[in-house]
Amino acid sequence: MSKRVTTVILIMVMVLLAAGSTPFAADLNDVIGALPKFAIPMREVGDRFQNICFAAKDGNWGLAFYTSKDMNGAMNPAKVTKLQEYGLWKSFYDETFAPVNKAIVANDFKAFEKEYTAVIKSCNDCQAGMGYAFIKVVNQKTPSDVGIDYRVPSKAEDVPK
Repeated sequence: MSKRVTTVILIMVMVLLAAGSTPFAADLNDVIGALPKFAIPMREVGDRFQNICFAAKDGNWGLAFYTSKDMNGAMNPAKVTKLQEYGLWKSFYDETFAPVNKAIVANDFKAFEKEYTAVIKSCNDCQAGMGYAFIKVVNQKTPSDVGIDYRVPSKAEDVPK
């Protein structure tokens, strides 16, 4: 072994030994405890869900598709913090919400409106079934994010992979 490789290995061993002697400030449970549970990701989902409708209504199908993907990604912390609830979300997005995504990809507002309305009913039924009947999704009169131009014409396939 060359002197240089031996020196690098020795330095790595010293660094590892030093790191092992220094207590880590948090354990895995502390990290998981700092992640948002379900309410915060659901708030993100709700805002994006509303924005999707405004984008579709104004023909910005790229924004609608991008926002749908982003809405789904907002639930990722629940994979760690609320695995059972995340399973319900995944099933909802992959099955119940799929017709909305299909309408977005087809640039079909009539189909979109029908499926989006069905999703609102499904959301409210699910909330009630879980004991949260006091949470009721409505179709907002204005988007959650007013800082976006929803009227930019685009297609779902415009969204980078």
